Amino acid sequence: MDPKAHWNSVYQTKGERGVSWYQTDAELSLRLIKSVSSSRNATIVDVGGGASTLVDGLLNAGYGDVTVLDLSATGIQLARTRLGAVAQQVTWVEADVLTAELAESAFDIWHDRAVFHFLINQRDRHRYVSQVQRAVKPGGHVIVGTFAEDGPERCSGLSVARYSAEALHGEFGTDFRLLGSERQVHITPSGVPQVFTYCVCRYCPAGIAEALKSAA
Repeated sequence: MDPKAHWNSVYQTKGERGVSWYQTDAELSLRLIKSVSSSRNATIVDVGGGASTLVDGLLNAGYGDVTVLDLSATGIQLARTRLGAVAQQVTWVEADVLTAELAESAFDIWHDRAVFHFLINQRDRHRYVSQVQRAVKPGGHVIVGTFAEDGPERCSGLSVARYSAEALHGEFGTDFRLLGSERQVHITPSGVPQVFTYCVCRYCPAGIAEALKSAA
């Protein structure tokens, strides 16, 4: 099935609160974002945000430059409907992250909860990392959450890759400095525990890395 059709079907069948990744409050993601940026002027993209409630938390926390990127028009519309008038404060992008035309150095913070682990092809993972390198400002931060090594092997009918913090960081390479990692046990709406790995990195291409060392 076409990926766009697949994810639209998932949202149409299960609704906003029935999908396995639903959270009433994206507490961990919001806390990690706050930990890397005290500025509410930070430019943030939530990749695969769909109907996620993270955007609600970001707006409530005072962040004023938020982009939600998702392949599913249905997921985006669910979020827009939930937010009502304040949805106008968000930039909504319906696109595949692997092929989206992202502006160079557009974002201070890149957040992704549960997109990267669907990329079971190494070529797709390389394309994803290239998109991060293009879109994130040097010195910016990247927060990615995937299923942990002891997490599910499949999600929404699709196979996934599972990661330890070390393995997840290794997919991004030496341009990304690992600042920290966390494990989270997420309980799905049906009561099933799913274990996630989160990595927080700073994007430090060679020139920036040397400048940071000199300033230290």
